Amino acid sequence: MRQKEQSRMIEVLIRARYPILYVVSWEEPRVTEMLIEIGKRGQKKVFEWSCSGGIVPAGTHVQAVKMRDAGTKDPLVALNQVTEELEPAIYIFKDFHPFLAKSNFSVIRKLRDISQNLKSSYKTLVLISPFLQIPPELEKDLTVIDFNLPDIEELGILLDRVCEEVKDNPKIKIDLDASGREQILKAALGLTLAEAENVFAKALVTGGKLDSDDIGEIFAEKRQIIRKTGLLDYCEPELEFDDIGGLASLKQWLVRRKLAFTDNAQAFGLPAPRGVLLLGVQGCGKSLCAKAVSSIWQLPLLRFDVGKMFCSLVGSSEDNIRRAISVAESIAPCILWVDEIDKAFGNLSSGSTDSGTSQRVLGTFLTWLGEKTSPVFVVATANNIKILPPELMRKGRFDEIFFVDLPDIKERHAIFDIHLRQRDRDPEKFNLEKLAASSEGFSGAEIEQAIISALFDAFYAKRELSDDDIMQALVETVPLYRTMEEEIEGLRDWCLTRARSASVHQETIATQARRHLELE
Repeated sequence: MRQKEQSRMIEVLIRARYPILYVVSWEEPRVTEMLIEIGKRGQKKVFEWSCSGGIVPAGTHVQAVKMRDAGTKDPLVALNQVTEELEPAIYIFKDFHPFLAKSNFSVIRKLRDISQNLKSSYKTLVLISPFLQIPPELEKDLTVIDFNLPDIEELGILLDRVCEEVKDNPKIKIDLDASGREQILKAALGLTLAEAENVFAKALVTGGKLDSDDIGEIFAEKRQIIRKTGLLDYCEPELEFDDIGGLASLKQWLVRRKLAFTDNAQAFGLPAPRGVLLLGVQGCGKSLCAKAVSSIWQLPLLRFDVGKMFCSLVGSSEDNIRRAISVAESIAPCILWVDEIDKAFGNLSSGSTDSGTSQRVLGTFLTWLGEKTSPVFVVATANNIKILPPELMRKGRFDEIFFVDLPDIKERHAIFDIHLRQRDRDPEKFNLEKLAASSEGFSGAEIEQAIISALFDAFYAKRELSDDDIMQALVETVPLYRTMEEEIEGLRDWCLTRARSASVHQETIATQARRHLELE
């Protein structure tokens, strides 16, 4: 909901004599400014209260607050003054949630009395707090309003103002075309106006310019927001698709959805992509793809560690996952990476000893997956499909389910090429065809470790890396496929008709197999 719509809704509630409104927001100045405008239109005085300044006219300078009588700093005294005031007015109480604890029952009782008193007056009490904390006694007396962060239109007004203020400065260059401006504003979604203004100013001061390259500065600001929560990890976009061998079908699918977050895509009728579930063998690039898509799409990547959600306190785990989801939505558009989701939610039906906490956490997560409207693209990875709850794979949770198999010979050739280049070796000096043929059944991670092992041997022998070193490392390695052949073959059989292959060659084979099954 845009600010104009929210302002109109709050104004309607005030005119309808709703006694107490509880606005959940981090942006006190923005909410206060809106309420002052509503007061002007309704010819009402607007006052604000804080425990540090007491009751003062809204917008009073901090220096003026220090000179006033400090008697109304006490919440009970301040609430009494609200009752005694006869003229129509809006009272804004800031950070009042600590006084709504059960130990402050006198404050809670006073609010219940005020609620009855204000219904027959033209006064409204507005509580502003970043947290929602309502005692059961006040549930029927308060009206809760979630005040959204600024939308792209409001951020655009701020950006235009910042650019206007520095346009005559010869040391600063503004280079934003329509596409660059849209990228900057999309990246800034999820920031408060104050945070956005700070990051725009930081880009101007640091580089003496403002253009689409400054998206990194915005992501750095978002990283600070994520770090403060302690529930999500911000991952730096260090990989490109060229750093991952194979998986051409998955890469193509992701590239085609890169533009789905733009205004043109929305005008065309495209919804924002919901997410993708990557199933497959360990070490074959599922997590690498989650990291690479962040770089390709130029969106922040958040790692969702489900283990951090669970807490010993009753109800805390459910609250943690709701907070994590709220943080992800607040900085959207973004990518939410849930690594090894089977470890978190697997085998829930086999009997749990946590009093149903895991089931409730899963239920909260599944409900959000199915009903989310914010542009949060979820990338979930799993190794063991058999222990995943079936409701997680129901249509509507994810846009597509991909199966990531062991690389074929062409993909292994590409993987050797990539890892040799990453270690400053010329792949043309190696027999990649022979190495690829000799590494049948190896995953990408196992090929990388074989190259690293060969480098250790060559360094110890004080000679340059050779084909023989890599071949010896391959011989000494026992790939996962040899020890888990039955499990991997079972996973392949399951995914044959239930998932889409991440590789073009394997997708062709899977398509032919499906047709064969249909003919039978």
